[in-house]
Amino acid sequence: MTNPVTILTATVAALALTGCAASGNANGPTVISYDHGALDTLLELGVDDQILALPHQGLPDYLESMQARLPDAGSLKLPDQELIGQLTPGLVLMTARQGAELQVEVARLAPVRDVTLPEGDYREVVSARVTSLAGYYGLEADAGIKLDALWQHVAEQKAAVPAGRTVTVVTHNDGNLSLRSEPVVYELLELTSATVPDAVQPVTRGERTFYPVTADILAEMAPDTLLVVDRSAAIGGEPLAPQALQSALNQAGASTRVVVLNPGLWYLSGGGLQSVRLQVDEVVDAVR
Repeated sequence: MTNPVTILTATVAALALTGCAASGNANGPTVISYDHGALDTLLELGVDDQILALPHQGLPDYLESMQARLPDAGSLKLPDQELIGQLTPGLVLMTARQGAELQVEVARLAPVRDVTLPEGDYREVVSARVTSLAGYYGLEADAGIKLDALWQHVAEQKAAVPAGRTVTVVTHNDGNLSLRSEPVVYELLELTSATVPDAVQPVTRGERTFYPVTADILAEMAPDTLLVVDRSAAIGGEPLAPQALQSALNQAGASTRVVVLNPGLWYLSGGGLQSVRLQVDEVVDAVR
């Protein structure tokens, strides 16, 4: 059965977006974004002046320059609804991270659009979201040029990776590790995943499925490079001790190199014109 909250969210958002352009200025709607990838896309498109506020808590370092000149819009999990009501943006960008019920609440204050990246070919869904956001400002042609440049850069970086390298990506959360299906690594750069042993079985919690792994399992997989997305570090928790993990892998006989990726960039952002390029560059630097 369809969730009635989901229906209400879609209905409110659709009605609000009908007059979205009119609620901003002649250049398009003013915006508060609770998705950093969508935000960095708008910045790359040159519509900085249309951004009214942004969530300061957990802001990735590549966006920190925005923090000094814009009000704090709360956090990704808890938008500041009072501020939204005061600033009356023409558009609030949200995702599944905030949840359907919160989107409904915010939609009572301002037009809301859910910009969650859907399932599907990663390059296609990123391109579609960039183009759609550009459409609010009549910048589709500019978006096309920037996307062409981005995918050309990805192709050049992909060609720079030595052949035959294997890579495993894991998420670190409160001392636990789980395999991570990362489209930047496995789709855009088409890096080869180390073989996963049959002993690794899925664990379902609510609507999420995890594939827990240990240092011994990772040593058995023995990828050339182990990339770690540190969720704990991204949200202010206890970060992974990479030296301890590296030591455990070495003691188990694996020559794997452990690389902790930029936590905020990877766990709290992605899918934008700036963030995809930054992620690609970080991975290529790690595996070369």
